[in-house]
Amino acid sequence: MTNSSVNILHGLLLIDKAAGMTSHDVVRKVRRIFQTRKVGHGGTLDPLATGVLPVAIGDGTKILQFLLAEDKSYRATFKLGITTDTLDVDGQILLERSVPEFSLTDLEDICSEFRGDIKQLPPMFSALKKNGVPLYKLARQGQTVERQHRDVTIQRLEIINCEAEEITIEVDCSKGTYIRSLISDIGERLGCGACLTDLRRTKSGDFSINECQTLENLQQLDDLSSILLSLDEALRSCPAVQLNETAAAALKFGIPPQRSQTQVDTEIVNGDLVRLQVNHKLAAMARYAPLRNKEKRGDYELIRVFGSH
Repeated sequence: MTNSSVNILHGLLLIDKAAGMTSHDVVRKVRRIFQTRKVGHGGTLDPLATGVLPVAIGDGTKILQFLLAEDKSYRATFKLGITTDTLDVDGQILLERSVPEFSLTDLEDICSEFRGDIKQLPPMFSALKKNGVPLYKLARQGQTVERQHRDVTIQRLEIINCEAEEITIEVDCSKGTYIRSLISDIGERLGCGACLTDLRRTKSGDFSINECQTLENLQQLDDLSSILLSLDEALRSCPAVQLNETAAAALKFGIPPQRSQTQVDTEIVNGDLVRLQVNHKLAAMARYAPLRNKEKRGDYELIRVFGSH
């Protein structure tokens, strides 16, 4: 592996993050492996958590904005009767309560309250900022500040295992959902509190844990390019829209295409995020917006144009 070979690599890397590391710890290690500073991650995982962490290399950082908005899936285990300041087992214990008797039906009824569109209060130990300062820094100073409830969606919440005071669930949810907060809320509904003991992200958008590499495996590879997704492959969840020659030429001047200048293999509707391709290569990201009032040229609203086409 030579310096010249690693310095020109661009794309998306799917990492299976180990416990005990921050997402930025992973970025630092990837920077050393790929010998480039241009590395970023697509969705923070707490140190306790493991699993899918998309990491962008080089020009791959240009598409992170489109990956951060995607849904996530988790498997989480939590312990009843304990409340901590971080809402997980790594925090300081604030309160210990006895666990009341409950049936699986009781637990299912409580879980059903959290399915669908809900409002969630972000934890103090989070990367959200107040006046430019991350909340976790304020929390470490013993401060608690007012936070706004956020709208999140829980598409699936399934009880996988329930043994005495330890419960495992699987969750499919929208971006910005805090599993620690969800578990704390479930514990409060049971009347005893709860804290997260294990969390694994099994999916991030279209990316599955089965596609991921550990950092240890990554360091053993002779050909790093073999495990990188191209920018186009990384955005595979968005429909591909092929441009004709006229539209491709106009795109270079920032002119969005007409629907009649494009070919789409799948049905798209107003508001869909799409990949605009020239000769099956990614040229731009756009939103199909034939009904928009602003900037009426073309039937697509350009979001980001890539210079490679």
